[in-house]
Amino acid sequence: MSIDTLAIGIGLAYTLFALLCVLLVVAGLPGTWLMILAAIIVDCVDRMWLPPGSPLTFHPVTIVVAIVVGLVGELLEFAMSAVGAQRFGATKRGMLGAMIGGVAGALAGTALIWIPILGTIVGALVGTAAGAVIGETWRGQKSMKEATQPAIGAVIGRVLGTLAKLPVAVIVLAILVVAVFRP
Repeated sequence: MSIDTLAIGIGLAYTLFALLCVLLVVAGLPGTWLMILAAIIVDCVDRMWLPPGSPLTFHPVTIVVAIVVGLVGELLEFAMSAVGAQRFGATKRGMLGAMIGGVAGALAGTALIWIPILGTIVGALVGTAAGAVIGETWRGQKSMKEATQPAIGAVIGRVLGTLAKLPVAVIVLAILVVAVFRP
């Protein structure tokens, strides 16, 4: 097998993996970071098949740019989630509870609901709401009824945050897929 054929095969495999990673972002999972990690792994194993002196598949600057863009996505998601919860009256404890609950819920939903992506989404939304309620009712700060509005806001913020993060994942996908096929 020639090096060009191998490079095209790696490029196609990476592209398919990266597309799946974008779907993971929709589910609230770290698909952007998995794309970047896969690019770093490809660069680490490049020396096994590339001739000496050949450039890496992904230039280090390309990976740094992808990381910076990915961080922007994380900031957008965090900001949207916090703003959504805060606009509906959440306290700092409620916002923190929503963030922790969202992550825990996504993991639990993935394990408990075996429908790919759907389980993660349902788990993340339920976990976000539950976390906000727990944060708001902690030590009797608010009643269950008073905690309902911040929980709704946290869920809305979570959805908006994920939607804001999706275009960022597509940008990272474009950066890395173009890089994998560059001459």
